[in-house]
Amino acid sequence: MSTRREILALASGAAVAGATPAAAAGRTGRPGWFGTWAAAPTTIPSVTPPLTLTDQTVRQVAHLSLGGDQLRLRLTNEFGTTPLRLGAVRVAIREGAGASTDTRAGTDRRVTFGGRGSVRVPAGSAFVSDPIALPVPGGTDLVVSIHLPGRTPVTTVAGFAFQENVIAAGDVTAARRVTPTSTITQYLFLSGISVRTGGGGTVVTLGDSITNGADTETNANHRWPDLLAARFRAARISVGVANVGISGNRLLHDPDPPAGSAAESFAAWFGQSALRRFDRDVLAQPGAAHLAVLLGVNDLGHPGTVAPPGEVVSAEDLIGGHRQLIARARQHRIRVYGATVLPFKGDTLGFHTPENAAKRAALNHWIRTSGEYDAVFDFDRAVRDPADPERLATAYDSGDHLHPNDAGMAAMAAAVPLRVFRTP
Repeated sequence: MSTRREILALASGAAVAGATPAAAAGRTGRPGWFGTWAAAPTTIPSVTPPLTLTDQTVRQVAHLSLGGDQLRLRLTNEFGTTPLRLGAVRVAIREGAGASTDTRAGTDRRVTFGGRGSVRVPAGSAFVSDPIALPVPGGTDLVVSIHLPGRTPVTTVAGFAFQENVIAAGDVTAARRVTPTSTITQYLFLSGISVRTGGGGTVVTLGDSITNGADTETNANHRWPDLLAARFRAARISVGVANVGISGNRLLHDPDPPAGSAAESFAAWFGQSALRRFDRDVLAQPGAAHLAVLLGVNDLGHPGTVAPPGEVVSAEDLIGGHRQLIARARQHRIRVYGATVLPFKGDTLGFHTPENAAKRAALNHWIRTSGEYDAVFDFDRAVRDPADPERLATAYDSGDHLHPNDAGMAAMAAAVPLRVFRTP
């Protein structure tokens, strides 16, 4: 699946997105709350003054994986050092596509928290909204508008959205169309959306930039988790997808840029290690029943580039980290799937060495053959060059020989065996 037409067909969910919420969700069980969208939050680089907003509205677009008859939002101030004052929050279904943040007439809803529309989120905390009576099909684009009335430093973000969001003057949360004062490609203070439905759970995709969607077309929802969600809708599998990939994320280490290096200006966006953020980003997802793990390439590539050489890891270190994720997930009766690490020979970031290639091969061999994961998503096999398995296939290469392009993301989504989600 490498043509643009095929990618767009997969992204559309084979027209299931236009079905009724009940049909799109494919309800099979008792109504409950399931994650339908997520963006894992991080702090910001300490060497850069934060964006500060005053009496402005942030309008953000979220592509929902699973439909339902009600919604809830999760807004976060987890990396803030002062309370986050929310003047008004509203949601609506988006009108249009691409970069549009217009809303559809008749779908605008006020969002409350414990019955209140204006609240303060304490520093280091997150708030979950009251249920919102807005039926949505899977594949819906939701517009979330947040008014920030007072001086608000933006310290909690998802740094790489691959979606254009906008900032506008004043409280225009209820407006169908706003006039942007700026456009951003981050998510600010918004980290989760859940729906009420009779679905069969949510799959949480835990990973790095490849899961986050790096180098895919902006505003197109061509991340492999989005395309997997479209396959679910086409197959009438009532499973949501919560993408908690973070660009630059590592399994074992937090960001640790060498003092005085250029990495100090961006490494904070790489987020806490997967082991450290696991409870917040995986276990706390509503209805989490499945976990897909694609991690390890940054653990191999960062030491000596954007992290200290002393953080070099072995294949055994990585396997030990994966085993911890498996054990912690199973304590909560979550099925766990291991994804093989993609090839990166010739990459422009300096990750590839013979030693790192050997570690990747050892990790992938363990993922494929150990039987410790409940199933394997063999992304390596799906996108590698048959003539040189250490390289990405040219048709799937974004150009840096590390990140797949949109066609590569579609190949990854197509490599996921849907049968594992039909098994009780």
